[in-house]
Amino acid sequence: MRHRASRRDFVSAGSLGFLGLTLREYLAAAPARLPETARANSVILFWLEGGPSHIDTWDPKANSNFKPISTNVAGIQVSELLPQIAKRMDKLALVRSMHTRGTDHPQATHYVITGHEINPAMQFPSVGSIITKEMGPRNAVPPYVLVPKWDRGRQYEDYFRASFLGGDYDPMCIPDPSRPNFEVTDLSLPKTVSQVAVESRSEFLKVVDRRYRALNETAEHADMDAFTAQAWKMLLTPAVRDAFDLGKESQKTKERYGLDSVGQSCLLARRLVEAGSRFVTAAGYHGNSWDTHSDNDKGHRDRLAPPLDRTLSALLDDLDERGLLATTLVIAMGEFGRTPMINPNLGRDHWPNCWSLALAGGGIKVGQVVGSSDEKGYNPASRVVSMGELYATIYKVLGIDWRKEYMSPIGRPVKIANSLDDRTGEPVGELLGS
Repeated sequence: MRHRASRRDFVSAGSLGFLGLTLREYLAAAPARLPETARANSVILFWLEGGPSHIDTWDPKANSNFKPISTNVAGIQVSELLPQIAKRMDKLALVRSMHTRGTDHPQATHYVITGHEINPAMQFPSVGSIITKEMGPRNAVPPYVLVPKWDRGRQYEDYFRASFLGGDYDPMCIPDPSRPNFEVTDLSLPKTVSQVAVESRSEFLKVVDRRYRALNETAEHADMDAFTAQAWKMLLTPAVRDAFDLGKESQKTKERYGLDSVGQSCLLARRLVEAGSRFVTAAGYHGNSWDTHSDNDKGHRDRLAPPLDRTLSALLDDLDERGLLATTLVIAMGEFGRTPMINPNLGRDHWPNCWSLALAGGGIKVGQVVGSSDEKGYNPASRVVSMGELYATIYKVLGIDWRKEYMSPIGRPVKIANSLDDRTGEPVGELLGS
């Protein structure tokens, strides 16, 4: 553990606005060496906030008003709302038997992002924070990014944070990249400060620090030098700033993903994992977008499913064309599904009992469906999959020991892959081809 007092005596290099975290502190997380068994080195979570209707998207049923259509994998059908995805089923694996907890948005979001139910005694770290801790940064690029940050408050954003693991593993939260003149300003030096001046300041810091070192020589200073050097590198390296610069993309590529928040968030996610980020949450669907308590069919048909179909297809193609799909795990999911029955407002309500998600890349066995739901999509009919099992699968493809536990501040061991019955989840063999 780093010594807090000496950290305060040291001058940190800049800030990226990591929820109040200095850049130097953020980079102080020691990178872990990836085991040779790792299939993937990064994750993109395409977050479908609000909970899509599984029977109107991934798991079409007779009680949906949308027809099932065939895909390019024999025997697998999806909703007619997803014609582009249907052409790419050979790049996807569907899980149709997810069973989780939480019947409202905060409970369900917390559960699927942390693997634990909300507990008033403690907070739990998010899956992105755990992956960041276990894998460490690459190429001076922020390892954990959430795009865009929530405009409606911090409650949901907090669920994606590191909790007791510490601020080093919190996500960097950045603005909506679809907005005009989008930029991450803290990655650039102020116009009044030149790179030469920064380098001179760095030399000055060395002089100031020399006396401090003579009085209190510890091993931590060597780490400080490395972390501070990395902080300056991030601020001064064009390649790092370029990763956030959507201006480097052609208009054709931007349109391919979609010019809205959904599309541009996923495009930025691709740029970030390509540059070295470990976990990027593309959260372009905001404000409980998929929360169709009324006019479910209209919502899915007119404003929700078309961006999903367009953007996920573009993301898979783009990653594949760049040779990144094999090492980038893509997860498209919300916090739950929706009721198979229609309510009086022509909507569907929250349904964690049975829902679906899609995965691609990262060494996952694709072109298949894992699990099934009953005739109308009320409950899993075969191969129930819990969040702990999904987490264990994600960790395994990343080369992380899914059986690991962290000790919490209240002295309670916390499983990083926590199953419904409080046991450690095991990887889903079907997704791993085993």
